[in-house]
Amino acid sequence: MKEIRNNAAKLMSGFCRVCPVCNGRACVGEVPGMGGLGSGAAFADNVAALAELKFNMRTIHDASEADTRVELLGRTLALPLLAAPIGGVSFNMGGGISEEAYIGAVIGGCRAKGILGCGGDGVPEFIHKSAFAAIAAAGGDGIPFIKPWEDEELFAKIEGAKASGATILGMDIDAAGLITLRRMGRPVSPKPLEKLAEIIRRCGLRFILKGVMTPDEAELAASAGADAIVVSNHGGRVLDHCPGTARVLPDIAARVKGRVALLVDGGVRSGGDILKMLALGADAVMIGRPFSVAAVGGLQQGVERYIDTLDGELRQAMVLTGTRSAAQVDPGILFNARR
Repeated sequence: MKEIRNNAAKLMSGFCRVCPVCNGRACVGEVPGMGGLGSGAAFADNVAALAELKFNMRTIHDASEADTRVELLGRTLALPLLAAPIGGVSFNMGGGISEEAYIGAVIGGCRAKGILGCGGDGVPEFIHKSAFAAIAAAGGDGIPFIKPWEDEELFAKIEGAKASGATILGMDIDAAGLITLRRMGRPVSPKPLEKLAEIIRRCGLRFILKGVMTPDEAELAASAGADAIVVSNHGGRVLDHCPGTARVLPDIAARVKGRVALLVDGGVRSGGDILKMLALGADAVMIGRPFSVAAVGGLQQGVERYIDTLDGELRQAMVLTGTRSAAQVDPGILFNARR
């Protein structure tokens, strides 16, 4: 991983510093780029909220073999992990590799390790086209994400996503108002409940709504027919001063867990962070920026090596908290956890 990260730092020079801890401090306001919007407070709080959580270490038990498998949207995942949808290599990551090579590495590496990678969307069009092609090449093993465009573009892209063979489709509604798209003359917008329900009905695939940060909107997503939601503030890239996702996840889980699959992203940097999010109520997590570093620095081999690293960290954290299964995580593994 050190070689992969060093290579990524060269290829992403001026766009990502590949910091030892990816916490948003060095890239404040760098949008486009890999930073957080404005003061970078939302990006930083994603990381800080997780760092504040501590484990209760337990070693007097017989849970010596950790089962990291989870069921999600009709799929069995080897880890409770997905690679989050990120695109725009040329203007966010330095252009050291092509969009096609990047998303191919993410989708292919995730498939090889028994998890799912997500494809991004945006401007120029080769972002979503490259994602669709990579998912098709992987036999439909990937999740295309589409931004909340207006009808003509939105439904055309949904049809393109379905043609890739994917069985799950996502919308990153948290991209509404994204500054990079607005600068390109292609603004995206929020969707009222009735419109969202229509989109989900017309989609005809299992549907993930990414960008839910409050319990009431989690309820709305469920009522609109979403099969899953992602608790996400878009990596702190769309609205300054959002709370970290780990802060809002427990209240959202209390409202909708069991009714929709519950995913979360934002600041997850290690296998231990994955376990913390599961203890807070998530069924699985998404990771964004570190997957980008792995893909740019080492292509598919880099992605696979990064997943192996997370796997080892997660298993160690599970054993040392007495957690047998990633599908059933006791909130009590967290120090001073709310019960």
